[in-house]
Formats: sequence, C-alpha cells, structure tokens
Amino acid sequence: MIMLLYCKRVLVLAGICCNMSLAAQQPAVLKVAATSDFTVTGDGSHPDWSKTAWITLPQRSGQSPASTKVKALYSPNGIYFLFDCADQRISASMQADFLDLWTEDVAEVFLWPDTLQLAYFEYEISPLNYELPILISNQRGDLVRWQPFHYDADRKTQHATTVQGGEKKSNAVVKSWTAEFFIPFKLLRPLQNIHPRRGTTWKANLYRVDYDKGEAEWSWRLTGKSFHEIEKFGYLVFE
Repeated sequence: MIMLLYCKRVLVLAGICCNMSLAAQQPAVLKVAATSDFTVTGDGSHPDWSKTAWITLPQRSGQSPASTKVKALYSPNGIYFLFDCADQRISASMQADFLDLWTEDVAEVFLWPDTLQLAYFEYEISPLNYELPILISNQRGDLVRWQPFHYDADRKTQHATTVQGGEKKSNAVVKSWTAEFFIPFKLLRPLQNIHPRRGTTWKANLYRVDYDKGEAEWSWRLTGKSFHEIEKFGYLVFE
C-alpha cells in the first residue's frame, strides 16, 4: 500500500511538472495597437499610450526588488516602445551611442519579422538616452552584428528617456527611469515582412538589465544563457 501511494505521488508530481513545462512552452503574445505617428518625449505622455496595457517582464536572474513594465504601439511608419523601469540607482556611465550598452543599465528589444531569415534587429537604450541599433545574423548561435550606415533622415530612430526621483546622471539615486523610442520600419531593411498590417505576426523579445547590486535581468520570454535564443522568443501580433 505504501509503495502504491508513493508511486501515485510520483505520477502526480510528474504530471504537475509536465504541465508546468508545457505551460512554459506556450507562445507569449503581445498585441500591438495601431496609432498615428507622434514625437516621443521620454515620459509616455502621448494619449495613444492609453490604447494598450502594460505587460510586466518576469525577472530572469538576480535579486533586485525592482520591476519592469513595457508597452508597444505601431504606426504606418514604425513601431513604438515604452519601458517603465523601477530602479534605485543609475548604473550607467557611457556617454555615446554604439557602445557596449548591455554592460550597464539598459532596456532592449529584439525584433524578428521573418523567421525564414536567420537575421533580426536588436535595439538597446540606456537611462542616459544613448542607443545601440544593430542587425544580427544568428547562424546556430554564431552571432555577427552590423551597424547602420548613413544613419539619418527617415531611417533614424527617435528616442528619449526621463528619470523619476533623482537626476539623469551616472550613479544618481533615483526611483525609476522611463525609455520611449520609435524604430522606423525602413531601418529594418534588408529584413523581410517589415511593414506590418492588421494580423501580421513577428517574433520578438523584450529585456532589461540592471547593475545596482550585481547583475539582474528581466525577460518577457525566458531564455537560457543567451538573450539570443531566438526560438524562445514570443510573438507580436499587430491589430
């Protein structure tokens, strides 16, 4: 009898673990509402942000008590993102674009419009409002990165950040920081499927990294050791 009860318990626990595993594998979907073009301000004050709800990113690693929320919209010309990052300190010092921003406090977006291509777009922004836009070729984990050339006019992003509860400077004590940015679809060339309309689906992921007390990471879709495990990305569905 004891052995029978033990076996039943093992089977129940195995079933629970299996269900949890299957649930973790279910694709995440973020619905992206339509908007007209607007100028980003860094504080998410445009009224169209009320068209969509915040999603909260699960914490992937670290012991930070902070939280991270994200919204997304799209226009005929590009896609907008709004990050709300609770924080205690601005752990960022870089003072230029196209640097290794991921080694300091940063918010990141990965966009993979066409899964038939092993290339996708990554965007990073620091609380000090410096950016890193790059295309990535991912051949089974062998990553090659390309920066945009003649990066201006209608190919250039809009981006702005604001800080709450402190100054926008390196090592400042704060309560949170906000990043708002617009990625023009033209910047995503030569990727395919880059002009979404209602019903279009892209794979994507959303991240944040904070370095206040060691390294803490938040990720919309949980990946393993690398943020570039593209098969684990979620889905943007354009409304």
